[in-house]
Amino acid sequence: MGTPCSAIYNLQSAIYNPQRNSKVIHWYALQTKPQKAPLVSQQLTARNIPVFAPQLTIKPVNPRARSVRPLFPGYVFVRTDLDSVGQSFFQYLPCAVGLVSFGGVPAVVEPELLREIEQRLAQINAAGGESFMKFRPGDRVRIEHGPFAGLEAIFDGRLRDSERVRVLIELIGQRQIVLELNVGYVVS
Repeated sequence: MGTPCSAIYNLQSAIYNPQRNSKVIHWYALQTKPQKAPLVSQQLTARNIPVFAPQLTIKPVNPRARSVRPLFPGYVFVRTDLDSVGQSFFQYLPCAVGLVSFGGVPAVVEPELLREIEQRLAQINAAGGESFMKFRPGDRVRIEHGPFAGLEAIFDGRLRDSERVRVLIELIGQRQIVLELNVGYVVS
């Protein structure tokens, strides 16, 4: 399986070189059926389509729990020339749902974004992985991702048998609202 940060495809060689090829090759996000991203990655790799499936090392509370998990469950990134492969290829690929699209047009994912993800994962994994026990009830945290990004919150606790946490945010004066978020969405 390689290192948790390894992604089946090396992003350093993923930059489009117009002198090498006249094809228009981009990265796209491909949605898969639940728990099927590894199978889809294998199928695409067998067809010589580069795949990036970032994995995150986690320090779980239960030492028997799985310690490497996908960063984006149900999604992989694929690098292809959509004109030559065709969008329908990804829709009819076994265990795949299709390319992430807006208005029927597949969304291009910039290689710089994928490089940043790879670098951040390398930092997290080098530090021993993402820890669930880094917050204590009552700690002030900041939500970094999702619709509540940028808001301050109070850490309430970890949800049982889960990678999710409960935080409290104050909206409209004194009223506290309970949110359940992925542990990676909050920072101290």
